[in-house]
Amino acid sequence: MRKRRIERPVMFSPLRNAAYRHLFTAQVAALLGTGMATVALGLLAHDLAGASAGEILGVALAIKMIAYVGVAPFASALASRLPRKTLLVSLDVVRAGVAASLPFVSEAWQVYGLMTVLYVASAAFTPAFQAMIPDLLEDEGEYTKALSLSRLAADLESVASPVLAAVLLALISYHNLFVGTALGFILSAGFVVTAVLPKLSASQSLPFLRRLTGGVKLFALTPRLRGLLAISLATAAGGAMVFVNTVVLVQSNFGLSQQATAWALAAFGGGSMTAAFLLPKTLERVTDRSAMVSGAVLMSAVLIAGALFARSYPVLIGLWIVMGFGYSLTITPAGRALRRSSSAAERPALFAAQFALSHACWLIAYPVAGLVSAEADPQMAFVVLAGLCGLGALLALFVWPAHDPLNLLHDHHDMEPDHAHLGEGMRPDAEGVAHAHPVVIDDNHRRWPKNRV
Repeated sequence: MRKRRIERPVMFSPLRNAAYRHLFTAQVAALLGTGMATVALGLLAHDLAGASAGEILGVALAIKMIAYVGVAPFASALASRLPRKTLLVSLDVVRAGVAASLPFVSEAWQVYGLMTVLYVASAAFTPAFQAMIPDLLEDEGEYTKALSLSRLAADLESVASPVLAAVLLALISYHNLFVGTALGFILSAGFVVTAVLPKLSASQSLPFLRRLTGGVKLFALTPRLRGLLAISLATAAGGAMVFVNTVVLVQSNFGLSQQATAWALAAFGGGSMTAAFLLPKTLERVTDRSAMVSGAVLMSAVLIAGALFARSYPVLIGLWIVMGFGYSLTITPAGRALRRSSSAAERPALFAAQFALSHACWLIAYPVAGLVSAEADPQMAFVVLAGLCGLGALLALFVWPAHDPLNLLHDHHDMEPDHAHLGEGMRPDAEGVAHAHPVVIDDNHRRWPKNRV
């Protein structure tokens, strides 16, 4: 009897591409290592500063955001001028060396110095990695699935790493979690070495200045991208409360163990994972704007509830599950908005700009979360971050039009009637000639056109 062939789920079809499969595996290995480092860094900060651990974490994570904001655009623009495989492997080796050094620190300044090196390397690695994916998967549908897989990998990391850390902490000290981080980066380097990467695409031959600034220009001139930036502020406010102050709430306020901290972070990841699985069907019925604003509002509500009711570990676990759900609602649809707002040639620059600008929001939120918690208390941090999160949601509602059609009906009064561009979807109306098509900022649309509907 002929055996029935087992089909790979459609979502995972990009993994049929061997080069992408190797790079995706490298990404997963690095993410697992980074996730364990996040848990271990919180525990290390608590060892060094006790109830003021939030201040150390806030400063360390602010250093991360400064590196991401300052380095990422230049790294993306320079990536086409450097041997990509050598670049990625070198950055993984640097990150592994830093992780292996962290168990030996005894002062806060040493943490800051080592984390600066690690975050600069990560800021160079991520945009370079992302810029290669369109070259590996030229089909738009496959590229879209690859972006979804990257989001799924990040969500899995937020669940799997804290769970793995909680299990390992029953057997080893938290210092050894940094060894796991180093191994993750070494595995990542190994899979990058085995990937066969294509030659650089023509889309990467744009002038350096355009590659450096083109993405920011798209954000400035595209309404939905301005809304996406406002949502990023809300995402950062909610996420910063979780990542900075969980260790303070669990170990200083509740007097619980390191494992309890890891499980609380895993609860947040579980909520995020749940939303990630539900979103594909949900986004068939609601717009990206509705989903993302709803997530921001939900996170604001959780922060307000935290200020009032986060007095016990079970309540915190429940709040973090809901927080993770709202977090995923705000962050998962972002790639769809980015794709709608850029041509293939400009897309690497736009993703680099999103990476930098979203982390600029974290640069605001992380110090607020850490310093308010250290100088006042975690409950006050809940209140302040709720205000920041709510501000992001309101700004998004204001700058992102509720009516944001795929095909925008508009006209070009500055074009000659026989211009080739006017032949796309042309239709006469009372004011002359208008046409409808997906709009991006380009040579034919130097500013966002007014919707004629």
